[in-house]
Amino acid sequence: MASSSGSKPEAGSGPPSRLPSRKMTRATTMMADLPNEDTSAVDSELVPSSLAAIAPILRVANEVEEENPRVAYLCRFHAFERAHKMDPTSAGRGVRQFKTYLLHRLEKEEETDFQLARSDPREIQMYYQMFYENNIKDAQYTKKPEEMAKIYQIATVLYDVLKTVVHPSRIDDQTKRYAEEVERKREQSVHYNILPLHAIGVKPAIMELPEIKAALQAIHNVENLPILPAHGGPNVEDDNLVMPKESSQSNTDILDWLSSVFGFQKGNVANQREHFILLLANMEIRDRQDDDSTELNDHTVEQLMEKILKNYRSWCHYLHQKHRLEFPPDRDRQQLQLIYIALYLLIWGEASNVRFMPECLCYIFHRMADDVSVILNVNVHAVSGDTYKLAAPDDESFLRDVITPFYRVLRKEAKKNKGRKASHSRWRNYDDLNKYFWSDKCFDLDWPLNTKADFFVQPDDPQPANADVSQGPTGKKQPKTNFVEVRTFLHLYRSFDRMWIFLILAFQAMVIVAWTRSVTALFHENVIRQVLTIFITHAFLNFLRASLDIILSLNAWKSMRYTQILRYILKFVKAAVWAVVLPISYSSLVQYPTGVLKFFSTWGQDWRNQSFFYYAIAIYMIPNVLAAILFFVPYLRRTMERSSMFPITVLMWWAQPKLYVGRGMHEDIFSLLKYTMFWIMLLVCKLAFSYYVEISPLVGPTQLILEMHLDNYQWHEFFPHSAVTHNIGVVIAIWAPIVLVYFMDTQIWYAIFSSLFGGFDGAFSHLGEIRTLGMLRSRFDTVPKAFSEHLLPSSSSSSSDARKARRQQDDLILRKNIANFSRMWNKFIQTMREEDLISNRERDLLLVPSSSNDVSVVQWPPFLLASKIPIALDMAKDFRGKEDDDLFKRIKNDPYMHSAVIECYETLWDIIDGLLENEVDRIIIREICYEVDMSIQRSRFLHEFKTSELPLLSAKLEKFLSLLLSEHDDPTVYKSQIINVLQDIMEIIMKDVMKNGHEILEKSNIHTPHEKNDGKEQMFEKINIGFVQQKIYKEKVVRLHLLLTVKESAINVPSNLEARRRITFFANSLFMKMPGAPTVHKMLPFSVLTPYYKDVLYSNEDLNRENEDGITTLFYLQKIYPVEKEKMEQETRFWVSYRSQTLAGQSYLSLHCDCSYLLCAFALVRGMMYYRQALELQCHLELAGENKEFLQHYVVSCQLYGNQNKSGELKERSCYNNVLNLMLMPPTEIGGGKPENQNHAIIFTRGEALQTIDMNQDNYFEEAFKMRNVLEEFQRDRPGPRKLVSSLAWFMSNQETSFVTIGQRILANPLRVRFHFGHPDIFDRLFHITRGGISKASKIINLSEDIFSGFNSTLRGGYITHHEYIQVGKGRDVGMNQISLFEAKVANGNGEQTLSRDVYRLGLRFDFYIMLSFYFTIVGFYFSSMVTVLTVYVFLYGRLYMVMNGLESEILQNPTIRHTKALEEALASQSVFQLGLLLVLPMVMETGLEKGFRTALGDFVIMQLQLASVFFTFQLGTKAHFYGRTLLHGGSRYRATGCGFVVFHAKFGDNYRLYSRSHFVKGLELFILLIVYGVYGESYRSSNLYLFITISMWFLVGSWLFAPFIFNPSGFDWQKTVDDWADWKRWMGNRGGIGIQPDKSWESWWEEEQEHLKHTNIRGTILEIILAFCFFIYQYGIVYHLQIVRHSKTILIYGISWVVLLTTLLVLKMVSMGRRRFNTDFQLMFRILKALLFLGFVSVMTVLFVVCGLFVSDIFAAVLAFSPSGWALILVTCRSLLKGLGLWDSLKELARAYEYTMGLLLFMPIAVLSWFPFVSEFQARLLFNQAFSRGLQISMILAGRKEKTA
Repeated sequence: MASSSGSKPEAGSGPPSRLPSRKMTRATTMMADLPNEDTSAVDSELVPSSLAAIAPILRVANEVEEENPRVAYLCRFHAFERAHKMDPTSAGRGVRQFKTYLLHRLEKEEETDFQLARSDPREIQMYYQMFYENNIKDAQYTKKPEEMAKIYQIATVLYDVLKTVVHPSRIDDQTKRYAEEVERKREQSVHYNILPLHAIGVKPAIMELPEIKAALQAIHNVENLPILPAHGGPNVEDDNLVMPKESSQSNTDILDWLSSVFGFQKGNVANQREHFILLLANMEIRDRQDDDSTELNDHTVEQLMEKILKNYRSWCHYLHQKHRLEFPPDRDRQQLQLIYIALYLLIWGEASNVRFMPECLCYIFHRMADDVSVILNVNVHAVSGDTYKLAAPDDESFLRDVITPFYRVLRKEAKKNKGRKASHSRWRNYDDLNKYFWSDKCFDLDWPLNTKADFFVQPDDPQPANADVSQGPTGKKQPKTNFVEVRTFLHLYRSFDRMWIFLILAFQAMVIVAWTRSVTALFHENVIRQVLTIFITHAFLNFLRASLDIILSLNAWKSMRYTQILRYILKFVKAAVWAVVLPISYSSLVQYPTGVLKFFSTWGQDWRNQSFFYYAIAIYMIPNVLAAILFFVPYLRRTMERSSMFPITVLMWWAQPKLYVGRGMHEDIFSLLKYTMFWIMLLVCKLAFSYYVEISPLVGPTQLILEMHLDNYQWHEFFPHSAVTHNIGVVIAIWAPIVLVYFMDTQIWYAIFSSLFGGFDGAFSHLGEIRTLGMLRSRFDTVPKAFSEHLLPSSSSSSSDARKARRQQDDLILRKNIANFSRMWNKFIQTMREEDLISNRERDLLLVPSSSNDVSVVQWPPFLLASKIPIALDMAKDFRGKEDDDLFKRIKNDPYMHSAVIECYETLWDIIDGLLENEVDRIIIREICYEVDMSIQRSRFLHEFKTSELPLLSAKLEKFLSLLLSEHDDPTVYKSQIINVLQDIMEIIMKDVMKNGHEILEKSNIHTPHEKNDGKEQMFEKINIGFVQQKIYKEKVVRLHLLLTVKESAINVPSNLEARRRITFFANSLFMKMPGAPTVHKMLPFSVLTPYYKDVLYSNEDLNRENEDGITTLFYLQKIYPVEKEKMEQETRFWVSYRSQTLAGQSYLSLHCDCSYLLCAFALVRGMMYYRQALELQCHLELAGENKEFLQHYVVSCQLYGNQNKSGELKERSCYNNVLNLMLMPPTEIGGGKPENQNHAIIFTRGEALQTIDMNQDNYFEEAFKMRNVLEEFQRDRPGPRKLVSSLAWFMSNQETSFVTIGQRILANPLRVRFHFGHPDIFDRLFHITRGGISKASKIINLSEDIFSGFNSTLRGGYITHHEYIQVGKGRDVGMNQISLFEAKVANGNGEQTLSRDVYRLGLRFDFYIMLSFYFTIVGFYFSSMVTVLTVYVFLYGRLYMVMNGLESEILQNPTIRHTKALEEALASQSVFQLGLLLVLPMVMETGLEKGFRTALGDFVIMQLQLASVFFTFQLGTKAHFYGRTLLHGGSRYRATGCGFVVFHAKFGDNYRLYSRSHFVKGLELFILLIVYGVYGESYRSSNLYLFITISMWFLVGSWLFAPFIFNPSGFDWQKTVDDWADWKRWMGNRGGIGIQPDKSWESWWEEEQEHLKHTNIRGTILEIILAFCFFIYQYGIVYHLQIVRHSKTILIYGISWVVLLTTLLVLKMVSMGRRRFNTDFQLMFRILKALLFLGFVSVMTVLFVVCGLFVSDIFAAVLAFSPSGWALILVTCRSLLKGLGLWDSLKELARAYEYTMGLLLFMPIAVLSWFPFVSEFQARLLFNQAFSRGLQISMILAGRKEKTA
């Protein structure tokens, strides 16, 4: 027996022939497999990744095993031999196990019987022939293309196996002939996605659509195109003159012709061919008049060409180049247009990363279009090959010769990034390289590309030994282009200088006016003259701006045009001149005043004698006056910016730098007036508040302080004479926080105004009109009409005749509306049942029956009719009146009750009539109905019927209906039970309810006397129980049973909160303003793109894995979602995955699979599949037979395809069956992962719109139904030339509600600055694919890639809107650490945005008011957050300065200041802003709109009780820290926030590592500041004032220090606290080193925390040192307050304090060195050393206490003084210097001691609180607030293990 690693020879067959060699392909081409293909057999033989080539053989073996086991055995044997040849030593992962398994299976199957012959060679040949005749011969006329593709694959594998079993000479001719035919047909069969253009088989219906035929006919028009040498190998006759052997397929259309000219890849040509055809067909069908015409409309081609090539035309116009779109009159214009469009699409489809450089694509297209023009114009007819080069391009020529040179530049520049550590100024990103093509210098690249041009030249880099030396030339380093992303806060001033200038000038003017103590003083001459100094300030600020323009762009000067450099220099000179002229002229005005009023009244009469300063101001303001005039004429400004006329170009050159983007970004006059009024009102309120609350109260105390003589300093003052300094230090300490608040509080005013305006806009948009089930019930009767008007196309609804007909036939129209609505509504309800949001009973209560002719009234869903029948019965039973009208009037007052009564009556008789078989029984029923109807008509119902007996009848009916619905085993018993109850019902009706029921019986006896005398048969005994099993009647029985039995409980249906929200939102959205729905064939086609990273489908192991508490994820979710758990009918792991992230879906929801880029490879994306279902229903409602693949396309793009496809994990490999046969540039990730992923997937999207959906988002069926309405937003006319980018950003996440609703609403209207803040925005696809894509991908700078798409769209003329009538779902259930990581990522992204050229350009090109909106909604929010934190520091350090030097005590004890109380008010005013309560206003406003203001206030109170303020204050620190660090040092990176559920406890060490630098260090610093401020100012201030001033700061300190532990699951559990302490101690004690992870050792973590300082610039280092010097203030101030110094103020005291500090550090160093050197070998010496040190310490302390007068309080004060100084030493010391001196380890140990101390201070309160069990329980209820609000018992979760094991 052979070993497992060998091969087993086959007896009698001889040695098999050598396997034929095959050409190595780049990737397996994706074939359209059968949707229901069973791969279980393949999974059972999972092939190792190194043997992937044999997987098709095994798959074929499984396919043929049932028909011929022997052939299957031969296939497996062939697979085994190939596996052994591929890996003879079984070295690959899993290869040995696989071979062993396969060998054992072959041994079992070795004796398989022959079926067709007696030998293997003959058996397999006969089977091959039979397979061909049965499955291939005539199958192309009966089988689909995807089935044929699979059959050809099987046949090919079978023939390969046959050739190894049968010697080539013994293969019979018929088998060879069949094999050749298979190979020929397989080569002809082109793989397809939606359109099977060349696939063999029965063509689907989509190929018969006239618009598809028209598009195909148009692109197949290759008449008069030159016949060129085609690539693909040598020709049979002559390579130069004739078409190749496969010319029938190679050059059958325009794209093949272009490929033969330029050498595009076959995969690219196939992909873009389908893309091109679908674009043409989609546009054609919207304009088509003749449905049967196969001619393509010229307008369709013109329209598509305008969209595709508009950016190219604009680029040519900008560069003053003539475009190459030539249309000679003697040629077919439509053919040329199609050629140009196809050329651009082919370039774009193969451009790889170059797609991020749209103007580079324009250059490539320009050159290639020129080549096309030359070929077409010179060679009108077919020509010989002599005209062109003999070497025809192969199918990789374009990629190799055109794209690769650009790609190499991109890749080399990306390498200069050095793993995100290099400065932005050291490498060129996508924007830098694309900017090269904004000047005519790009034409120096020549064509074909000159790879020695400057653009491609790179500096010599050190090459590795195995590097490819042929990658291109190298040379000098290329500079940045036009803009340099320098890390500095000055970018904020440079980008938004107009805002800062306005705020500074307003502040200066208000201070000047306030200094006079009266607003009316503004009209005094002297005051006006002083206010005019704002122009001098303006000149200096302009000079600063001009200087920054030069300084910050120095690294780009080498690449700038001389005109731009000249502009910078002239701007600088102009600013410098005005900065000199205005102050000099003002000084002359002060010396010789003439009066401002006099100047304006007499300047025309005596202009020579007026002051030059006034004329200087007038001249200085001329540009601003012109800008103000143009501001109100936006059309003129827009025209000027886009003009190419020389005078206007020169003028605009001076006004703003010339750029290709950002021209003409001006709104229409109406929009301009709206946002201008918004900001004028806001600024008026802000300035008035600042004047009266912030500035004016401080002026009086400031004047007094400036005049006071303060000399009672309590420390050594270097400038003791206050007469010289005017107490300027005190003034700065008082004013600094107020100034910061002044610059920050505009953000708060923006929050207030945006809340108010957004709330009003939402109210006028009908938002929240239906927010409860009660509101839904009250307006449900109008919902069907609104549905028909908005969500269904209205062909004739606009005509007046239709309106009149509608008024005349209201009931008919209502029934029609309900019939249409019911189909959509019922599908909506059914999807919620499938998602386990509602139960079966709730589903039945919510379903709307389509109105039937059996019932005369409208049938409403049962939840609206709940308890209506019981109430009507009680009303009739208790009615005491005698007139029918009174009773019926009371019933008709409630339309739902009236409808329920009539429906119940008619449905009951219909059911009974259908159940009865005897005609006599039916006559009785009809007579009863007749009596009822006649009594109602005669108004004698109460006289002829006893209504008091109706409840008895109702009880019997309930029993009767319950029997009909019940399951039964014995039909005889079941039938008898029904008969008995039915007879009881009829007896009650005729004897109890009807007063003359006996007359009906008598009439029936008269008509049929013989039946009465029979005596063998009773009445109502013949029934048909099979009648109930009919679907339509069973639905009637269910509905009638619900009407009779459902009581008030149905009012709360559905019980699930999510289901309620979706139902009410959908109903409310029908009354909101939205575009009308087009017909299906008129709607815009669209694609949905989801970037996929990692699957989130939970395995059973994941669900049942226990955490440290024994709680599983499944148990946690069952408690969090108890209602859904009860309703769950799906597989558990799918249900859990839905609650985690939303990429997981149901396997039966699939879309037509694509051959392009893993399209729908999962078949699991449930939410997005609703688009297909919605389209199907819409087609059904319109009776249209549209192809859904034609209109909607879903693409899932995998970022880790290579790794996962090679993985040994079945879970990962099972996601991928096939990939694209298109070479991509490896590695593709030059930029950010997600945008690069989107870029490489976008070429496989289709349609004119593109929606981007993240993995953690979901979609709903009812929202998918509105998609065609949203797409109509693209068709609306918009003011101005800007294209539309429609957005529907409603992320229903509690933490983002105000941002994504009221915030986005106000940004879109009236502020007009909404950007792409994230998915699921919808893009104008054709607009964006020609302008750089849907995101930007440069590493680091484009960290927040989504918003840069909005920036790019706006700069290029895009128009972004916001619509709230549609929503999507969003992943939820994240923990504190996940949220913090997300906030850190966003703050990093905003820091990078601040440095970016996009923000600079937008800030420069927007008008003033849009610029304000842009600032305060983007980077301004994060800068204001940082200023908020900075204000606390400035305030406390200012107070520390005043307290330590003793001036605060002296000032506050001054009688004048004490009397006014003004200073106290000013000190406390800033604390109001620190609370930040006004920032919750947007959230309250939005919640009030959606749920009602009472609910909003209740939610707000509950949030505060759940410590939401602690959470938001903590996140404020996160924003401030990471935003500031990014601007100073960089270090931005993508931070994975994870997914799933937070059911684990974060260890203390994890929290410490995550928040140490961002929160804990800063919190302890503020804690020490507050302690010092409180201790040393206590003697002269009341405690109430101190508390009022600092309460918000204490709250901030508490939040920053303890929020991570408050929101940590089981954070105060005693056992976990003990474990956390042990883990933290172990981490602190572990030594670092190479390879030691930061979470394993404190040393490694500390090194990582210092990493950003290694790569920062000199500015960041200096500023870091300056900030660290603040810690030295403590020591300088406190040592002079020690009682031992006896009020001495000499500088010697401070020097002695340093001696003490350094001595202490030296002693600690000695102890440390002694421990290392003497502890082992010289124990005695080390003990003596410690004893001497101890005795010395005791002696020194004794002397200090006894002789020097040291107090115990001095010791604590010294700790407060020296501790910050030691930390400052750690921060400011130079690493390299200390290493040289051998002191680096000592510094590290000092740092470790500080970390130990900080950890202890944090851990002690946690340990104390953990002693009390009730604290842990209280914390758990706070943490699981969502579960608690749903009635969750926390104790059940915490005791999960016990309950489960019990």
